[in-house]
Amino acid sequence: MFFERPKSGELAILVHIDMHSEAESDPREFEELAISAGTCPIELITGSRRQVSPRFFIGSGKLEEIQQAVLLHQADVVLFNHSLSSSQERNLEAELQCRVLDRTDLILDIFAQRAQSYEGKLQVELAQLKHSTTRLVKGWSHLDRQKGGIGLRGAGETQLEIDQRLIAVRIKSINQSLKKVRTQRQQGRKARKKAEVPTISLVGYTNAGKSSLFNALTHANIYASDQLFATLDSTLRKIQLPDFGDAILADTVGFIRDLPHQLVDAFRATLEETTEASLLLHVIDCHSEQRFILQKEVNKVLKEIGAEKIPTLMVYNKADLLDADSSEKSPGELPEIERDDNGLPCRVWVSALTGAGIENLLQAISELLGEDFIEPELQLNHLQGRLRAKLYRQGAVKNESLDEQGVSHLSLRLPKQDFIRLLKEEGLDAQVYLP
Repeated sequence: MFFERPKSGELAILVHIDMHSEAESDPREFEELAISAGTCPIELITGSRRQVSPRFFIGSGKLEEIQQAVLLHQADVVLFNHSLSSSQERNLEAELQCRVLDRTDLILDIFAQRAQSYEGKLQVELAQLKHSTTRLVKGWSHLDRQKGGIGLRGAGETQLEIDQRLIAVRIKSINQSLKKVRTQRQQGRKARKKAEVPTISLVGYTNAGKSSLFNALTHANIYASDQLFATLDSTLRKIQLPDFGDAILADTVGFIRDLPHQLVDAFRATLEETTEASLLLHVIDCHSEQRFILQKEVNKVLKEIGAEKIPTLMVYNKADLLDADSSEKSPGELPEIERDDNGLPCRVWVSALTGAGIENLLQAISELLGEDFIEPELQLNHLQGRLRAKLYRQGAVKNESLDEQGVSHLSLRLPKQDFIRLLKEEGLDAQVYLP
């Protein structure tokens, strides 16, 4: 890693300033982020401000309040629920005499802790390096000028320029490594596509219960915890769908408000599992009071990565937490699948913890993936053995019987386009056989 993390358990002062913005971050979520990073939040300082101060982000009065809190609690770090410029961080650290991190720094720190795979570590380091290029002056402000005069001329590069060059070299190296990973993923997707195995990707706000649902659907045992960004590395597992067959389920990193662009860019290789999926399962914490706002935030990220047009099934998770007298559905009402105007599943209520509604979810997935599937009947004589062999290789034959004249009666199930293509290759008109 480019940055070495300090040991966890540091005392932290949290700062949240209401900027009267529609996309205002929730202070409670910020506290959960701080806890997920391993700090111990001891005080939350809030305020309201119309305009950002160029020097400290906050006003002099609020700066003095934070100073007193740092001295009172002997805090190790001050965390801002906002994006700070490098000069603002530098000025605040000089005044507060402790480390100052903004929201992006905090999220990067959490990602650095969660990364387990080789790919995940590379992606985190890439995000850290990109973020650090705008912060170098913070550490090397005393070396940002070349010295002049006799005996003072150096090699022609300042320390700042050397660091920038070294970081650029490392970024190039990481991108080359991630390119290889991306190629391997593409080969895997091509193989699945050739075998007609669709991919289903779990997406949703962080801590919505995606990993718990993944475990419930696949009977796997991947790490799942009630904390933000418990999952960082994507995981793929095969599942068996009723009346459909095999499919691949992908668990991905959760989204969050104001997700740093460095992370979106760095994790684009992982997020390709989402952009290339046949179906998205948008997992929503139905017990959260902010579920509609968080749903919009996820849709915003999906649009940013180019996945907004992929068919999506809304999965309302944690239904077991709903009160019996709630206006929402209670666990006893889960067996239904909500459908749109076309009769297709659009929303399913489940509890990954208790398993309630899982059967309905599998049924809804099968219906959506099998929407373009047809079940025609086909009669083939002994001269059409090549077409029969192709249908078997496709895995499209459900049942076959032979009559007294030696004609094979095939019951098929396969995508409509594949059926049309196979018959066209044999010079047959598929329209005659379509149900």
